[in-house]
Formats: sequence, structure tokens, C-alpha cells
Amino acid sequence: MTDAIAGFALGFSLILAVGAQNAFVLRQGLLKSHVFTVCFICSVSDLLLIIAGVAGFGALATAAPGLEFGMRLFGAAFLIWYGIRTLLAAWRGGQSMETAQAAGSLKAAVLTCLALTWLNPHVYLDTVVLLGAVSAQYEHKVAFGGGAALASFLYFFALGYGARLLAPLFAKPRAWQVLDVIVGLTMLALAAKLLLM
Repeated sequence: MTDAIAGFALGFSLILAVGAQNAFVLRQGLLKSHVFTVCFICSVSDLLLIIAGVAGFGALATAAPGLEFGMRLFGAAFLIWYGIRTLLAAWRGGQSMETAQAAGSLKAAVLTCLALTWLNPHVYLDTVVLLGAVSAQYEHKVAFGGGAALASFLYFFALGYGARLLAPLFAKPRAWQVLDVIVGLTMLALAAKLLLM
């Protein structure tokens, strides 16, 4: 039980950082658009990455430095594209809850969610390498990984469905512009961080 609690605490602390994935889940939650699917994809993706880390894949990522470098470049390119796209949406403005709700097909939401999850090197560093390395210290690695995965499921579903509480604020187009600016700048900052690592 102690190992599961430790995994939950570490997993929750790692996932709290504002990133591309969290911003996307928040946006989908505000739009009430494919929320369950997006939260489920993020949670299951984290589960698979945590399993890989606890099973020892972190050692492979550390042993093959070229893999990590390639992931960083590809991830940075994607984040730059997504950040610029979001900043352009903020510049155009005029979006409100009414106009935003119709945007985004299920296919687009799924593909964006998968890209923001699987093309982000920070996800691998946090879930596979860091959680994998820390799990080696615990007697019950499966319980530790299970605690981390539970934190991920609870966080993403709380973020996706809890975003609805902010819906009255986002009835105003200016709030969407502010959110898009924050998300766009976050994406560009994450890309810069990846390139400067």
C-alpha cells in the first residue's frame, strides 16, 4: 500500500506541470468536445508508458542517446507548429463557446491528442525514465506503477470534466484569446526548452 501511495504522489506531481497535453485536455473540456475520448487516450497512454518504465524501458532510453535526441527534435517541431497555430487563432479572435463547440471532429481530436502525447519527449522522460528509475527502489514495483497510473486517470478525467466549471468565463471571446495566447506561448516555451536541453 505504501508503494502505491508513493507512486500516486510522484505520478500526480509530475502530471501537474502545465504542458501541451494538459492544455489540450482543458480546451476540449471547455468545449465539451470528445472529452471522454481525449481523457481516456491520455490516461491509457500514460498507463502504457508507466508499464514500460516499470518494466525497464527507461534503461534502453538511457543507453540509446540518439533516440532521445531524435525525439526531442521531432517533439520540438510539433510543439512549434501547434504553438504558432494557437497564437494565430488568438490573433484572429472572435471565438466564443457557441462558435467553438462545433469545431473539431473526433478524428482531429484523437490525432491531436495522440500527437501531443506520443511526440512529446517530456512524457517519456517523466513516465518511462523517471518513474521507471524510481520504481526500482520499491519492493512492489507493480503497486508503485499502479499508483502512478491511478493518479494519471484521476487527473485527466478531473481536468477534462472539471473544465466545465469554467464555461461561464469562456462565454466571452476575450477569454478564449487569453487561453490561446497562454497555450501558444506554453507550446513555444516547451519547444525552446527541448531544443536547449
